[in-house]
Amino acid sequence: MRRRRQYLPDRTHPGPPRSARGPAARVTAALTTLLTAATMVLVTGAGATAAADSHVVEEQWRSPREVDLIVHSAANNRDLPVRVLVPPGWSRTADRTWPVLYLLHGGRDDYTSWTRETDIEQLAAEAGVLVVMPEAGRSAIYTDFHRVTGSTGSGKWETFHLDEVWSILRAEYRAGDTRAVAGISSGGYGAIVYAARRPGTFRFAAAYSAPLNLFNPATRAVFASTVGEHGDDLTDAWGSPVTNRANWRAHNPMDLTAKLRGTRLYVSSGTTGLPGALDPNGSWSPVQFGEAITGADTTTFATRLLLSLTPVTANLYVAGTHSWPYWQRELHRSWPAIMASLGVPATSPASPG
Repeated sequence: MRRRRQYLPDRTHPGPPRSARGPAARVTAALTTLLTAATMVLVTGAGATAAADSHVVEEQWRSPREVDLIVHSAANNRDLPVRVLVPPGWSRTADRTWPVLYLLHGGRDDYTSWTRETDIEQLAAEAGVLVVMPEAGRSAIYTDFHRVTGSTGSGKWETFHLDEVWSILRAEYRAGDTRAVAGISSGGYGAIVYAARRPGTFRFAAAYSAPLNLFNPATRAVFASTVGEHGDDLTDAWGSPVTNRANWRAHNPMDLTAKLRGTRLYVSSGTTGLPGALDPNGSWSPVQFGEAITGADTTTFATRLLLSLTPVTANLYVAGTHSWPYWQRELHRSWPAIMASLGVPATSPASPG
């Protein structure tokens, strides 16, 4: 399929389209393709097939350092968006590669949320990393669904994020082997479960206000409500919690703590859902008591890690809602550790609030 490239008016973009490249650049691209093909041999099963058959359909450069990709996902048989921030000095034909930070969105949101709600563009501009923000569907359940329906929420999300998108980043956007991942709400669940299910893939994983125990009835009710809005239920995600209990446990962070040894971890949450210093007057509603659910999960999860002698940094705060001002603050607080795990020198950013 021929790729379309779009550039917003009056904006420059890093590097010309491939048709304008010279012989040296084409040789570099060919070598990159060979190296990527060798890397993909390490991916096994359906993930390898999906990665080989997936490709970028369209690029739209929103600025010199921000590009939206439309990726054809072979695993999902549809096109899905991914937003990427490239570091200063990035070039498609550079001799070097850059470490990668995945940022995962929460439920009822999409891949644009991190640039819409936080100052990640400013943070990333001062760091030499690729920041990747992939779509995960409105349900944002970071798993390969047990039964994929036609809804906007179900899909083979783990394969899309960790095999297909990763293959493209390596082949075309100079991604290196060093990776970290962070997410908010169910995206935080995704960050932890991806790190645990693929040990050694991520040097650092951060979860801000994340549901981390699928067997907590309150957590399960929150997940069920979110996927239910999009025509699915939790049996679509992991099968029956009775007859497919092993699959539930294989996707439950609370059961996967032993697989997180060697990964640097940061978890945070409010514990009551009551309004805090970053909540505008009159912004609170009873639905914010949901933060108490993630607070209970995070507390238990951190305790289990510590009892198993797995280091974790946990920030549990009493007042504060399930909202972006707190997640931006937690991003800032964990940013120096994220950068250190990626081998990038970073000054401690000012923490908002």
